[in-house]
Order: sequence, then structure tokens, then C-alpha cells
Amino acid sequence: MTTIIPPYLKKGNTIGITCSSGFMDREKANACIKTLQEWGFEVMIGNTLNSKSTNYFSATDEDKIEELQAMLDDENINAILFGRGGYGMGRIIDQLSFKKFKKNPKWLIGFSDITVMHCHLIGAYKIASIHGPMAAAFNKSSGSAKNVEALKNVIFGKKIHYDCAYHPFNTIGSAEGKLIGGNLALLCNVIGTKSDFDCKNKILFIEDVGEYKYSIDRMLHQLKRAGKFDQLAGLIIGGFTDMKDTERPFGMETNSIIKEVLKEYNFPICFDFPISHGKENLAVKIGMNYSFKVTKTKTSLKEI
Repeated sequence: MTTIIPPYLKKGNTIGITCSSGFMDREKANACIKTLQEWGFEVMIGNTLNSKSTNYFSATDEDKIEELQAMLDDENINAILFGRGGYGMGRIIDQLSFKKFKKNPKWLIGFSDITVMHCHLIGAYKIASIHGPMAAAFNKSSGSAKNVEALKNVIFGKKIHYDCAYHPFNTIGSAEGKLIGGNLALLCNVIGTKSDFDCKNKILFIEDVGEYKYSIDRMLHQLKRAGKFDQLAGLIIGGFTDMKDTERPFGMETNSIIKEVLKEYNFPICFDFPISHGKENLAVKIGMNYSFKVTKTKTSLKEI
């Protein structure tokens, strides 16, 4: 089925910022707001940003649902940038209506916990979205200018073409297919739900942060047991940052764990692609067609 592509943005359009997961201070979003305005956009700031919440979440589930629903339905909002990830999207996704959104789709932008939304949009409605930096990434201390520039290119409609260096664990080969993926923990979390994803003939990308090494092994085996690798066209391994180990060591480094789980597959695989919770987090369009080539010198991901 053909992917539905929301209209790309142009100057004068409006971007809404909402926090559907964890809490975020307005101060951390100021650089983002200013930059979006410099790009020529109007910015609508939701009440969930810098809310009066006293716990982990940005607001109550009811308030988050009401605000996100309003932004999804508002035809005067041309894209939604989620303020931050953390946790919370899975609590509210089934209470949202996409009836109006399907008729007037817009780009939804984010990563980490927003993986749930990305999976839901492409799995249930075949609507493309943007896996990319959120509000805090516009701060010089949190991200890089390269990430912000890549996001700008994507939302203005420029086709993606990224190259990254060769890694000795790579599996050489080439593939074409629709790109899906996101945070590994959240990909496992949506299996068996209304937000589940189909991997047949797809290029899957994964990344994660702050997990124990044994958890990476467990989650990869979960994807394997669920059949997610069986008919996969290609696999992109992004950054696995701030990994932890148990008191009794797991005995392998993260990339070695991943390579061991995937050793029986012959589809192209690349390691250390610049998508992560770290300094490198380039924006990609989920649900779009890409050419994926892994050679002895570099890896190339090109939108086609």
C-alpha cells in the first residue's frame, strides 16, 4: 500500500509544540522556538510545555490527550514537534482519534518515546512521519548543528541522502524498501498492540539509551521470536548510548551482542549509523522508500 505523505512545510506555516510524554522546562525549548521562527514558521506552544506538573509526566493523561488531539485536528497547524520523549505516549495513543488527521495529515516529529506514534501512524494508517530531534536538541549543549540542519532539510522537503563510515561488523549488501523503526525498547513494547509494525521487505533501524546489556540481548531476541527479522530487507544499527552492565558482567560489548543475535541473517546490516540519543541524530522519514547500500568502504541511505 502506498504511503500517505503529508505536505512539506513552507515559510508562514505553523508548528505546534506539545509534550505528550515526560515533563520539559520552557527554558530548554527556547532555542528551538527561536530557531523555528528564524526559519519562517509560526510556533504554537502547548500548555504541556512547562506545565505545573509535579511528577514525571508533562501533565495528566487527560490534558495531554486533549492538547494533542486539538493539534492533530487543527488544520491551521502544519506540523507537530514533540518537546521530549521519556515515557507516556503508550498511555494515551489508543485514546486519540485520527479521523480528521487522516483527511489532513501533517508531519509529526520526534524520537525515543515517540517511536510509539511513528509505529502507529505507519502501521495503522500508512502515514509517513519524521524520526528526528526534538526541542532540546536545538540547544548547543544537547545536540549538533548538523542534526538541526538535517531536520530543516527534511521538513522543507529535501530528499535524504546520508553516508556513514564502514564498520567491521557490517554485513555487505544492498536493499530497497520502506524505512521503519526507532527506539528498540519501544519497538518491543508495541508488539501485539494496535501500533504493531510489519517488517516484510522493510529497512528497519534501531537505537537505544541507558539500557543494560542483557536487556539489549533480550529485546533483540524478542524481535527475532516475533518474526521481525524473517523477511527484513535491511537493518540499520544506530547508536546505543550510555549502556550499563550488571555486577556480574554480561561478557560482550553491545555491538557484539547485536552481531551475535543476527549472525544467521544475510540481509545488509550497518553499525554505528548516526541516529541515536547521543550527539548524532539525523532526521529520517518513516514510511518512505530508500536505497540502502553497505559496501567495504561506507554505508549509504538514500531516499528514492
